[in-house]
Amino acid sequence: MKSNMMTVMKKELRRFFTDRRMVLTTLLMPGLMIYLLYSLMGQGFASQSSDSEDFKAKIQVMSLSDNMRFWLDQDSLPVEFTEISGEQEKEKALEALGNQDSEYHLVVCFPENFDQLITEYEVSSGLPAPMVEVYYNSSNTDSQSAYRIVTELLNSYESAMANKFDVNVGGEYDLASEEDISAQVFSMMVPMLMMAFLFSGCMAIAPESIAGEKERGTIATLLVTPLKRSHLAMGKVISLSIIAILSGLSSFLGMMLSLPKLMGDGELINANVYGMQDYLMLLLVILSTVLVIVALVSIVSAFAKNVKEATGWVTPIMIVSMLLGVTSMVESLCKTEPVWFFIPLYNSVQCMNAIFSLNTDMVNIAVTVAANICYAGIGVVVLTKMFDSEKVMFSK
Repeated sequence: MKSNMMTVMKKELRRFFTDRRMVLTTLLMPGLMIYLLYSLMGQGFASQSSDSEDFKAKIQVMSLSDNMRFWLDQDSLPVEFTEISGEQEKEKALEALGNQDSEYHLVVCFPENFDQLITEYEVSSGLPAPMVEVYYNSSNTDSQSAYRIVTELLNSYESAMANKFDVNVGGEYDLASEEDISAQVFSMMVPMLMMAFLFSGCMAIAPESIAGEKERGTIATLLVTPLKRSHLAMGKVISLSIIAILSGLSSFLGMMLSLPKLMGDGELINANVYGMQDYLMLLLVILSTVLVIVALVSIVSAFAKNVKEATGWVTPIMIVSMLLGVTSMVESLCKTEPVWFFIPLYNSVQCMNAIFSLNTDMVNIAVTVAANICYAGIGVVVLTKMFDSEKVMFSK
């Protein structure tokens, strides 16, 4: 049995590793592309954040009062203002603001005698409060940013008019540690991405290995040999699992290296919060998960008539697995009772979520690994039966 399985495994591994294009597209490119993509996105976010810090809202102001002039003229405020007067200048300013290439971002109109109005206004009177009109152009990104800045400033000025107490002035009040923040980010993002990576790796090789051989007719050569069909099925599943794991680990490595750059160059998250035990448990979950995925994709590929048909049937299953990956982001869908960890794929997502959340439950890990191995074994039995069926293997 061992000799027959090794023969099948060597054949599959030789076929894969001697094809340079498959090695490049399946093992090297995923991790490299993910690293470059996430790193570039992180640089873009950082650049955008830097630009927003230097941004100043250029506004035209009508009927500016003395108090508001003093308030807006502070060097610390990200605002540059120019005063206008009269309805004619207001109309011109509004017309110019409607153009994308406008020099100014906002037109702000205060009521006449604004300082006196807000001093005399009583909330209990039930009368309308003095209103400040802020005109902006929502199709212009800078105008939107300026609108947000100015409205926040006006709201804080309004609060300052009747300020009775302060909230969190000075000091550090966030009790979350770097470890907590890192765990939250990784536990929400990694399980879904990891499931996508593993499924992508399986889809890249399994349909070609089984449906491809059916399409080319080479599967018939294997089936007429004295090789047991169960040995053939196990050899296929194990060899494809090895390749899929390598592909998934390539993507995982690229993601783990680039994620700190994506989230702020390591300032917000740090993968060093995880120890060797965490990574070993993660590897155990990944290994058992890949066995299930490869068995599932192999069964679909054996039933399909060609690679195109197999890929079409596997795609909906991949979408379902990614939807299960999203459950790591929804707290109400994250279960901790062991019974939930008998559900294939969902159990792997929840185990990954627990590992990255630093809330690992060894019972749930054990249930997941045992269940996944059982499901993979059932898949091998089903695949063996399919190899025994001439109707399935030689269908046209």
